[in-house]
Amino acid sequence: MKLVTFLNPVGVRRVGSLFVDTEGEKVVDLNYAYAAYALQVNGDPRPQPMADALVPADMRELFAGGDRSLDAARAAEAFAIERRDPQRRGVNGEKLVFGRDEVRLLAPIQPAKLWHTAGNFLEHIDEMGEAGFKYEAEKPWIGFYQNTTACIGPDEAIRYPHHLTRELDYELEICAVIKGVRHRDLSPAEAEKAIGGYLIFNDVTARDIQATEFPNRSYGYSKALDTFCPIGPCIVTCDEIGDVGNLEMTLRVNGEIRQHSSTARLCRSMPEIVAYYSGQGYVGGDLISSGTPSGCAVFHEDPHAWYLKPGDIVECEVEKLGILRNPVVAGD
Repeated sequence: MKLVTFLNPVGVRRVGSLFVDTEGEKVVDLNYAYAAYALQVNGDPRPQPMADALVPADMRELFAGGDRSLDAARAAEAFAIERRDPQRRGVNGEKLVFGRDEVRLLAPIQPAKLWHTAGNFLEHIDEMGEAGFKYEAEKPWIGFYQNTTACIGPDEAIRYPHHLTRELDYELEICAVIKGVRHRDLSPAEAEKAIGGYLIFNDVTARDIQATEFPNRSYGYSKALDTFCPIGPCIVTCDEIGDVGNLEMTLRVNGEIRQHSSTARLCRSMPEIVAYYSGQGYVGGDLISSGTPSGCAVFHEDPHAWYLKPGDIVECEVEKLGILRNPVVAGD
């Protein structure tokens, strides 16, 4: 499934799935679709409460439900797609399927925590060394928390705070999305089973602020400013991805390719990263990032020619995960 959080036509936040038919891209309201499924297929006497329990209209709660909730969401999606009918409604008259242009996609999830990984692409470590930054690749990679209220979704604006920075950069990454109630002290094999899906993450960074943080290997402020955490456009479940260790990654600014790599070049796999930090404990909906490949503006021969500016359009594309597109606007 390609899971999304969206505003329906009357402005209510809902959880859905994306699919494409002959008429174009559509969005299924999974909660209402499951209630209809529970009534019409299972004969459930209380279909809406059952839907609220199994397929809640909140993405973090959905992932907290683990495989049971994700399987119920798949049943709801299949029911809505297979029986789609303009006149078909939910148990209380709700519309089940919308055209993509009828809704607004938001950040697919509001995580309780987002754990950053840095220094996990050898090519990125190499370009740091060429630019004079010292990083010992054999040591554990750098990790730090993100300000999760900085998360924005597809087509939302990255706000450029001119009063704080003059060196706004991009970093293309992916994030694993944890499923289930609680996990701790995982092996890589256990971590792989705890991952419910993946999404795209643009780790926007104020490089001049980061330069003051670099000696301490802690980049909290430079990456945590408001709107500096675009994620999306959807969460793709693992069954639709296959081998997450071999996905093509491309970042473009105004159509120009700035980063191009593959998850095959990760120094440590996503399950290894998730396992390494699992001592902190995970809950459903937590995000853990991959780190970024080479091609960041800061390491270009003319960084200021590549730093982001108001009016730029940043497109992050990862094979099977979609395209995350965000404009840059003046912060004031």
